[in-house]
Amino acid sequence: MSGSESSSAKRARIPQRGPEAPRFIVIEGPLRVGKTTLARILAERLHARRIYDCEDNPFLAEFYLEKPGAALRAQMYFLMERQKRIREGLAVDAPGPVISDFLMEKDRIFANLNLDDKELKLYERYYEALTTEIPEPDLVIYLQAKPEVLRARIAKKKAAEEKQIGPEYVEEVARAYEHFFFRYEAADLLVVDTSEIDFVERSQDLQQLLKRLQEPVKGTQYYLPLGSE
Repeated sequence: MSGSESSSAKRARIPQRGPEAPRFIVIEGPLRVGKTTLARILAERLHARRIYDCEDNPFLAEFYLEKPGAALRAQMYFLMERQKRIREGLAVDAPGPVISDFLMEKDRIFANLNLDDKELKLYERYYEALTTEIPEPDLVIYLQAKPEVLRARIAKKKAAEEKQIGPEYVEEVARAYEHFFFRYEAADLLVVDTSEIDFVERSQDLQQLLKRLQEPVKGTQYYLPLGSE
């Protein structure tokens, strides 16, 4: 290594996973944990392109009403839409990072929760075929919260389609996310516990979180804020 290369390495602030900051960033977590809000704010600050999760699934209302076959229809629609959005979002040859509101594997988390064995076997065949060659992100920010906190936020939001979500399902989803990310090693991972903070409603909590996100992440790291009084 030459002298100029050595001095450049010393000056770099975020070289832990390479010489550049993460280019493909994913925000993940269960319902009403703040994914969309954080993705929007980060995209504005980083001048990043957004990949939006699917929010117009025509089969979701029937799924929440537990109609027969609705779970498979809803899951297949999500799978088709999500892989399409990621492929199209990453195919754009433009400068700057990309921020996604979802991780592709999220689809599989919900499939394992909601489908029976025969449905899951069919789903897995399509998942493997449709998600090959989709690159892993450079950084995943996993927002987590206690089930009771998520239930309170769902109730506060008062979205019509979410009124059918039972407390047991919220707990199952939160547990499934924790189980998945406990073993996640495909990208650098920052786990943010949002149970004691509300960065959607409180500016101070948001500023503290943004300050942490300016620091590099290597491997799996945890951010456990104390919250605002």
